[in-house]
Amino acid sequence: MAVLVAALTILVWPNIAAAEDGYRLWLRYETLPAAEGAALARRAGAVETDESADPTIAVAVAELRRAWPSMTGQPLAAGGSGAAILIGTPKSPRIAALRLDLSGAGEEGFVLREMQDGGRPMIVIAANRPTGALYGAFHLLRLAQAGTLPDRLNVVERPRVKLRMLNHWDNLDRTVERGFSGQSIWDWWKLPTATDPRYVDYARANASLGINGTVLNNVNAKPDTLTAEWIAKAAAVADVLRPYGIKVYLSARWSTPVELKQTKTADPLDPQVAAWWKAKADEIYRAIPDFGGFLVKANSEGQPGPQDYKRTHADGANMLAAAVKPHGGIVMWRAFVYSEVDPEDRAKQAYSEFKPLDGKFADNVIVQVKNGPIDFQPREPFHPLFGAMPKTPLVMEVQITKEYLGFATHLAYLAPMWSEVLEADTFAKGKGSTVAKVIDGSLDGHELTGMAGVANIGSDRNWSGSIFDQANWYAYGRMAWNPDLAADTIATEWARQTFTRDPSFVQPTVQMMMGSRQAVVDYMTPLGLTHLMATGHHYGPGPWVDDLARPEWNPAYYHRADKNGIGFDRTRTGSNAVAQYAGPVARRFADRRTVGDDFLLWFHHVGWDEKLPSGRTMWEELVARYDRGVAAVDAMQAHWERLAPMIDAERAREITQFLVIQKQEAIWWRDASIAYFQSVSGRPLPQGVRPPAHDLEFYKAIRHPYAPGHH
Repeated sequence: MAVLVAALTILVWPNIAAAEDGYRLWLRYETLPAAEGAALARRAGAVETDESADPTIAVAVAELRRAWPSMTGQPLAAGGSGAAILIGTPKSPRIAALRLDLSGAGEEGFVLREMQDGGRPMIVIAANRPTGALYGAFHLLRLAQAGTLPDRLNVVERPRVKLRMLNHWDNLDRTVERGFSGQSIWDWWKLPTATDPRYVDYARANASLGINGTVLNNVNAKPDTLTAEWIAKAAAVADVLRPYGIKVYLSARWSTPVELKQTKTADPLDPQVAAWWKAKADEIYRAIPDFGGFLVKANSEGQPGPQDYKRTHADGANMLAAAVKPHGGIVMWRAFVYSEVDPEDRAKQAYSEFKPLDGKFADNVIVQVKNGPIDFQPREPFHPLFGAMPKTPLVMEVQITKEYLGFATHLAYLAPMWSEVLEADTFAKGKGSTVAKVIDGSLDGHELTGMAGVANIGSDRNWSGSIFDQANWYAYGRMAWNPDLAADTIATEWARQTFTRDPSFVQPTVQMMMGSRQAVVDYMTPLGLTHLMATGHHYGPGPWVDDLARPEWNPAYYHRADKNGIGFDRTRTGSNAVAQYAGPVARRFADRRTVGDDFLLWFHHVGWDEKLPSGRTMWEELVARYDRGVAAVDAMQAHWERLAPMIDAERAREITQFLVIQKQEAIWWRDASIAYFQSVSGRPLPQGVRPPAHDLEFYKAIRHPYAPGHH
């Protein structure tokens, strides 16, 4: 198997990726400047290992042998007398003889060091486990590609987060819920007999970032997923991903045994139900010995769950956890819930349901919490569960695919959004209790830790639907490895590997990326507004929608605009959602003087004529923000017009075209939103402001029944 995988990794990529169409992602391994390439070739002319039989070491060696001649013009031989790369673990006699201190590398980290081995200069890639050595090889190649390889290597790295997961919302018919980059990459119809070579390149890309787990199927799961036929398909994918340190997980539908007519109930306290799940877990582990476990969405958006039987989320999670625990598996139980009965405030529901369960989950259960309390909006405050469940490990779930940020065609670099959440201080144990410290386990002493990203990966040649959406996949992986990495540092790394190292290109490109998400916030949901998207497909504006069956399905529920003002009062005079945060945070959000513009209308209902710190009235400021968003897209277009000639024509053209779409849709958002809120407020447009191109009824009449990614 190891020989087959290594052969695939050598042969597949160059043949597929002849065109500069984005397929190679950030692993392009372009030729380095002559002097730099020659210097790198002198530092290593061979790659050596005592562990070539290990499949993970084998693919690490294959990656180095692919990259080195591409970057330096010189191949990496299998041995020789000159400088070389030595890669392995302490199982290797040569690595063991070096007596390196690998304690700082942990289970999955690595040491990169230049030293002498028997008088020969060596770049040593050493790790406690083969996967760490693979990550070390990719880190060496990242430094070389980006032009940041130091003159003398001495690097020790380990991941801060244990579970670094992709969640695929891929359906068994290859449609992808909230997917904007083609079909699912999993060709279920042909599996398990035929495995697409693209799976190898998917694994390489993820391993280059340290991603170590993937949930293959949609959280809105089908019972068929857990039948023998589909377990065999998942096992075939797992066989391809395994050498790259990636475990396979499956989303499980709570009612599966009932729907397969194998039990009469799905009550988690029924012994027959527990026995069914134990037998099912045993069956899965026979097919996939390193199966990671289950991801579960229960009692949310109509999905079945333990509450159907008057049981708690903990009852359900613990029953599944007992089934997988003998095999070392885990259960990731999603906290994204909102009930069938109309809530006082949807933003409060997850906290209300899960906070009382703190400490009641089994030790192989981890609760998966979205970054904000609503649903992957362009901007949300951090979720109040972070810091509120000290006895329970929490995964932070983010959405890499841009369901609410313009799909694939809007440039929106999401690392600044994730940084805002990770850096937010929960004050759970006083100042400095950041969300990052919650999810990496350091705040409360948890060993089971994680981040999950809803994937933006599909069958499109460029994987992500657009070139700049690749940056969000890249940034997610890098931040899951180290939540403290700065968004601009990651953007610089990505741009230098993906396009060119020319600083006259990289610096303005990173500047454009860093401001892009704020632009989307401004033309979609400024000043703390949220969930104004058209319902169902979430494409385009729909702030006027107020006639759906449940209040919280309607955008009007979230903005609460009336003739007097706008915004959702979540202070003591409203839903009091602020009370779910620790005291210092609650006081900041509750006070109009300290809440800040970003969350003003999230927490406060503000009169149209009230003056804001800018000196403008609420109405004037709202209009100004919409205009600012459109102006930011204008600026991006101007930036890109200057930058496009510096890269290949194919990718430059796609980006140019998508910025045209983004400009058109930013204007649509701006005009439709202003037209609607003016109809509610009754205020005239501020002097000098361009009126919407059409009347409100025009925008209300727009329909998009075939928008991509809709479920």
